[in-house]
Amino acid sequence: MSTTVRLSSLLFVLVFAWAGSANEGTLAFVGATIIDGTAAAPLSDGVLVISDGRVRSVGPRSAVTLPDDVEIISVEGKTIMPGLINAHGHVGATVGLDANADSSTENLLRQLRLYARYGITTVNSLGGDEAAGFTLRDEQYRADLDRARLFVAGSVIAGNDAQSVRDQVNRNADRGANFIKTRIDDNLGATPKMPRAVFDALVDQAHSRRLPVAVHLFYLDDAKYMLKADADLIAHSIRDLPVDDEFIDAVSAKRVCYIPTLTREISTFVYGSVPEFFSDPYFLKEADPAVLEALQTPERMSRMAASRSAQAYKAGLEVAMGNVGALHAAAVPIAMGTDTGPPARFQGYFEHLELQLMVDAGMSPLDAIRSATGIAADCIGMSDLGTLEPGRWADFSVLSADPTENIANTKTIESVYIAGNRVAD
Repeated sequence: MSTTVRLSSLLFVLVFAWAGSANEGTLAFVGATIIDGTAAAPLSDGVLVISDGRVRSVGPRSAVTLPDDVEIISVEGKTIMPGLINAHGHVGATVGLDANADSSTENLLRQLRLYARYGITTVNSLGGDEAAGFTLRDEQYRADLDRARLFVAGSVIAGNDAQSVRDQVNRNADRGANFIKTRIDDNLGATPKMPRAVFDALVDQAHSRRLPVAVHLFYLDDAKYMLKADADLIAHSIRDLPVDDEFIDAVSAKRVCYIPTLTREISTFVYGSVPEFFSDPYFLKEADPAVLEALQTPERMSRMAASRSAQAYKAGLEVAMGNVGALHAAAVPIAMGTDTGPPARFQGYFEHLELQLMVDAGMSPLDAIRSATGIAADCIGMSDLGTLEPGRWADFSVLSADPTENIANTKTIESVYIAGNRVAD
């Protein structure tokens, strides 16, 4: 992300960060192992002190002096980690398997609370955002927040005319978008690609409005081009070819973040049969039985099993997994993202599945967690989220088992806090 664009995003946070009324009282979580989302090693027997919705102090029990009026919460033997950030999700009109059902505030809040119960405390919604999403974004800079935070991109920019895309960028910018989102692939040959001269105009206009550009892509060649054009965020995996040295050198030099969205690929083919996760209690606790029944009809499963695009995306997943491993080994910043929100991409659960896939691709559990906390916050330009450092928002989960030993332990969440407020079960 360019320096100008990053500073613009950070300024937006700073303008709103201290708005709203503060919580009363101070909480101290004592005795847990604390993963703080930075490059630091987990802290044993730690203390996390929360005041006015933010981290007041954090450190080993032996070094932290507690305020006189503190309420102590014992978390002996537990693990605390920052709330997970989905750097590429969607919060829109979906209800069940209908993508155009309800764009009301109530439906968006339902989704944000679902994300929060799964420990996903921030969602960067990259496209399809309407007025209710912008309003919820504007209302979240307060210390009594108890649902997932939301950032928005507005409409996805599309077209083959330079002036048209400039106008679309301006409309989203005028609404207060955090990102500009576009796509430069061709839906596996089903639609024309955006002409490169038009893409150049889009990036130029977005940067003139001090907004970063997130790019939906599939092909390695397009990924190389978007870097040359100075776009800011790779919103999906490269899935046609293994990344090469030319790409690795370019993405490393520009420090552009890479969002794998591996579970997006899973969703394109997995319902050709009954998915293994349909028997996972952690999934079933929030799943709608009517949706599960619809996904398991013989007609629907047969259609997906026979779909050429489903099989192409299934093959693309293998390439994507290899590319995650190669880019992680090259120290390219990788941010966790899932593209959840559209039908059958299950918000909350898929984020935990994504972490497992990232580990399967070669990341350590701790590195996968960092990709979903401090690194993700940096990649979306939100400087007071993602880590448990003094002054940052107190968004975190308490877990009964250590996820650095087994990434599946991210599913052992006992409680979630946003701005120091416990999220309702």
